[in-house]
Amino acid sequence: MIATSTAVVEAYPGADQDTAWRRLVAPPDYRNPAPRKRYHLAVIGAGPAGLVTTIVAAGLGADVALIEKKALGGDCLNVGCVPSKALLERARLTGDFDATFEWLRTVRARLAPHDSVDRYSAAGVHVFLGAAELVDGRTVRVGDAQFEARRIVIASGASPTLPAVSGLAESRPLTNETVFDMRRRPQTLAILGAGPIGCELAQAFARLGIDVRLLEQAARVLPDEAEAASAAVAAALRRDGVEVRCNARVSRVERSSTGVALVDGTEQVVADELIVATSRRANTAELNTAAAHVELDSTGRIIVDKYLRTTNRRIFAAGDVCSALQFTHNADAQARICVQNALFAATATTSGLHVPRCIYTDPEVAAVGRTRAELLAAGQPFHSHRVELGALDRGAIQDDRIGFVEVLTERGSDVILGATLVARDAGELVAPLVIAMTRRLGLGSFSQVVLPYPTRSEYLKRLADGYNRTRLTPFARRLITLWLGWQR
Repeated sequence: MIATSTAVVEAYPGADQDTAWRRLVAPPDYRNPAPRKRYHLAVIGAGPAGLVTTIVAAGLGADVALIEKKALGGDCLNVGCVPSKALLERARLTGDFDATFEWLRTVRARLAPHDSVDRYSAAGVHVFLGAAELVDGRTVRVGDAQFEARRIVIASGASPTLPAVSGLAESRPLTNETVFDMRRRPQTLAILGAGPIGCELAQAFARLGIDVRLLEQAARVLPDEAEAASAAVAAALRRDGVEVRCNARVSRVERSSTGVALVDGTEQVVADELIVATSRRANTAELNTAAAHVELDSTGRIIVDKYLRTTNRRIFAAGDVCSALQFTHNADAQARICVQNALFAATATTSGLHVPRCIYTDPEVAAVGRTRAELLAAGQPFHSHRVELGALDRGAIQDDRIGFVEVLTERGSDVILGATLVARDAGELVAPLVIAMTRRLGLGSFSQVVLPYPTRSEYLKRLADGYNRTRLTPFARRLITLWLGWQR
């Protein structure tokens, strides 16, 4: 939670930027408005899903109440995408801890006006700061205020949770919600969990000259991604000096005056600080969902259908509170569906969404659709089409030999089932494949596209040409040979 105290703060790099940021997204002197008796829409949560839902609905002329417990902007602006990617970018350029943290605080403050209380209030939205509680299927309470809404959208997000390890909670570990509050550079850092967050932070801190130990319970880092992508990132982490420990079995954590000790089997991993980057849980505990007949699944997420309706048809949900795909861009897409279905006829669905994911290590990993392991487990026949990016002329020009693109298609056709990219700017390079899957364009269609030379985007032509060559059957070859012979 973002502190809103007006007391004098400790001087540290970027302290003035933090003050400006907090005043925008959680102003300490803000007073909630007098509520209307009834709104068209009440939105609980002001992260990406809630903010997009709110601003689009308000732009259409709806009366909207927006309720936020912590700070507008949610995880993305405050403790997620923005500070983490700013950290990664600046750590790549400089090894200075103070300069890097000052930069991430500067970027966060620069972007905060877009998500600020002032902006949404100026758009006609009634912004309420405080914890929301569902009184029933149409009534919301926040503090002393209580009001009705024709429809409700729950977009309260998710929060990091700690695994059940003895002493872990008592050791006061950092999470993504607190790591960007660091004000002094530790000499050593342990990170528990080598998923996307753990790998990104491990590489960034290693590039700041910190001795990083990354522990992962699975047999490899990024266990949910393609094995080749996992191997590429693990190699990059080790090149940057990260000690990668897979198959880790941390049974106990102890904090002392000198740091934190993690017991891994018969060994101890000692560090000045510990970051936990493992699991997350939907923020539903305080919502009183039962009073509104909104059901949760076994993980605590809100159950929704393809229209993002909950088990109460008057209430919708979007973003991390209901989705396993916890990305800002997925929350944005779901928010647009919620606006359509909550204010008008419920016709928009999640069925046609192809949601990419990107891990911003160096090299980046981007993926969309299903992985090779998922297709094999499902018994789905497929073909693999692969291009080594180092084989492209742009790779030779930049002396960049790292990376590949693998696209999986239905056996016997060019229908794209999934893709994995490992490359510099893989998150940019995946975009054409997402468009192709969304518009139902086959891999072969890229052979008709003219692309600039020399660029890495030429991988699309290489893949398309490779696919088209598979269509040249022996019979077709004989016909071509006969035709060319006749042309002599």
